[in-house]
Amino acid sequence: MSKEKASSRKGFTPFRWLSRMFFGPSRELTIADERYDSPTKLAVKRFFRNPLATGAVIVLLGMFLFVFIGSAIAPVDLTETGSEMLHSNMAPTQSLMKLPDSMKDGVVDISSRGTFTIGVDTDGQVYMWGKYFNISGDPARDVMNIPEEVKNNKIVHVAAGSDHCVAISEDGHVYAWGEYDNGQYGQDGTMIAAARKQPEELINGTIDASAVRQLICGNQVTAILMEDGTIYAWGNDGLSATNLSSVIKHGKQESRLVKIVFTNEGIYGIDENGSFVCGKSSKFNFALVQDDSGKDISVDLFEYVGERKVVDIAASGDALALVLEDGEIVVSGMKEKLPQMLEGERAVSVSAGTRHFVLVTDQGRVYAWGQNYRNQCNVPDRFKQADAVDMVYSSGFQNYAYKDGEFVGSWGLKGYLMGTDEMGRDVFNRIMNGGKMTMTVGAVAVIVSTIIGIIVGCISGYFGGTTDLLLMRVTEIFGAIPFLPFAMSLSAIFQSSDLHENTRITIIMMILGILSWPGLAKLVRGQILAEREKEFVTAARSMGVREGRIAFWHILPNIISVILVTVTLDFASCMLTESSLSYLGFGVRLPRPTWGNMLDGARNALVIQSYWWRWVFPALFLSVVVICINIIGDTLRDVLDPKSEVEK
Repeated sequence: MSKEKASSRKGFTPFRWLSRMFFGPSRELTIADERYDSPTKLAVKRFFRNPLATGAVIVLLGMFLFVFIGSAIAPVDLTETGSEMLHSNMAPTQSLMKLPDSMKDGVVDISSRGTFTIGVDTDGQVYMWGKYFNISGDPARDVMNIPEEVKNNKIVHVAAGSDHCVAISEDGHVYAWGEYDNGQYGQDGTMIAAARKQPEELINGTIDASAVRQLICGNQVTAILMEDGTIYAWGNDGLSATNLSSVIKHGKQESRLVKIVFTNEGIYGIDENGSFVCGKSSKFNFALVQDDSGKDISVDLFEYVGERKVVDIAASGDALALVLEDGEIVVSGMKEKLPQMLEGERAVSVSAGTRHFVLVTDQGRVYAWGQNYRNQCNVPDRFKQADAVDMVYSSGFQNYAYKDGEFVGSWGLKGYLMGTDEMGRDVFNRIMNGGKMTMTVGAVAVIVSTIIGIIVGCISGYFGGTTDLLLMRVTEIFGAIPFLPFAMSLSAIFQSSDLHENTRITIIMMILGILSWPGLAKLVRGQILAEREKEFVTAARSMGVREGRIAFWHILPNIISVILVTVTLDFASCMLTESSLSYLGFGVRLPRPTWGNMLDGARNALVIQSYWWRWVFPALFLSVVVICINIIGDTLRDVLDPKSEVEK
C-alpha cells in the first residue's frame, strides 16, 4: 500500500497555523487521498525502483533480441562454406576493405590472396591494409612491415601471396618480405630444398622494370612475366605450381605468354596467339557454359573455344575464367551459376578474388559470381548501371571499382567484429547463434524441471502420508545422483548412438530437466504444507471442491512468487550446466555452436595466450547473461517478500 497526502496550502508551516488560528480554515479543502495498489503492481514498482535490476532486465532483453532475432536474420552456416581457412584465427578487425585515401585518386595495382592487401598508387607509393597474424613473432617476417627501401623507392609493380609480398621498383630492384621458409624469396629457409630458388640475378642485380609485363604471387610462389615472354619464377612450386615447368616450356618453345595467373595448385595463362595455356595440367579441361535455354552444361574447354581467341584470364583459388574475343565468358572449376548479361552486351575484362569472379562489360556494367558467403558478390546497384565502371580490382574477398582512374566504390568483406576461430568462422555470428542454442537448452530444461518439481512437490505436500513419504524418497534418490558426472554419462551414451543432431539436443534438454527438479520439488512441498492448514483451504473442502483442484488451483497460486524466483535462478544454472557439458565435450557438438563448445574450442594454452578473442567474447556473453538473470532473481525474491526491508 502507498499513501499520498495532497494539500492545496502552500507556504511556511507556522504561517499556515497562524492563519487557521485567526482566520479559520481556507475554502480550499485539503484532501487526503489514500491509494491502494495491488500486490503485483506494487511488486513491479518496487522492482523497477532498483536501478541494478532495471539495468539487468534491459541487458537481458537486449541479449534475447540479439540471439533470437539476430540468428534469424543471419543463421549460422554449418556447411563447409561457413569456414574460411585463409581467415583462421583472425583478430577482430574492420579494416580488410579500408582503401587508403591516397589510392582513391589513381592506382596501378591492388593484390591480395587472404587477409591483407597491398596496392601501389600512380606516384609509386606502396600501401598495405587488412590484418595478418605473424605466427613466428619475428618482426622481420611480418608481412605488414613494408621495408624502408620499398617506402623510399618508386614502385611500379606489387603482388601479395598468402604470406609474402613482392615489389619491383622503377630502377629494376626486386624486393620481397614476409615469410620465407618455403622459398618465397631469398636463399634462406628451413624448407628451401623443396622449393624453386629465387634467381640470383633478381637477388643481387636488377631487371628492366619497363619490360616487366606482369608480377603475380600465389600460395608461397611468385612469377614475373617479361614482355619478351621470359618467366622468372620461384617458391614452393611443388605445392602451388605443379605445372610451372611445362608452362615455362610452352613460352620458350611454342609462343610467348602475355598473361599468367596462379590458382592454389598451378599456373595458367594465355599466349600471343590467344590460346589457353595449361602446361601438363588437365584440371581445367572442361568448362561450364550455358546452352540456348540458359541451362548450365559441361563441355570440353578446348573444343568449345575452338579457333576463338582468349583475350583475358583470371583465377580464383580453384577456378579459371576466360574472356573470349566475341565477348563470351567461359568458366572452369566453379559450380556457381554464371551471370546473365544483357542482350548485346559483351565481356571486356575479368578479375578474380579468392572465391569469386568479377567481370566488366563493354557497356560499363559489373557482374559478379562465385561463393558469396563473405558478400564479395553483392555488387551495389549503382555499378549495375551502364557506364558505371571501367575497371574493377578484385582481391581476396574485396572489390574496388574505378571509373576514369578515380575510385568510385567498393564491396565485399570489411572484416570480423569479434575475429574468427581456427576454421575461419565468424566468432560474432557463432556467438549470436550459439547464444540462441544455449538459452533454448536452458529454457527447455527449466520448463521440464519446473513441471516435474511443481507436480511432485504439490502432490507430496498436499496429500502427505504414504504419498509424501514415497515421493520424497524418489526425490532424495534423484537429488543424491552426482549431477554433472551422470549428465555427462547419459550424454555420452546418446551421442555415441546413431541419432540425428536435433534428437540428441532434445535428449540433452530432457536430461538437464529431469536431473534438476528435486530442489524445486522440496521447496514447493514445504510451501504447500504451510498453505494447506489455512482457512481458505478448509472452506474449499467444506464446499466439496475436489482435492486436486484445491492443490493446483487454490493453493499453488499463493506460492507462485517463490516458484518464479526459483525458476529464474534455475534458468541461469541450466545455462551454466549446458555450457559445462559442451565445454567438456558432452553437450551440443560442433559444428553447431553454443557458448560452451566455443569455450571448449579455446581450451589450450596457445589459444588463451595468442587468440584471446576466441574465449573472451563467449565467456563475456555467458557471464553477462547469467549475472543478469541472478540479479533479476534476487530482486524478485526481495520485492515479492512482504517482510522485505528493501524499501525501508
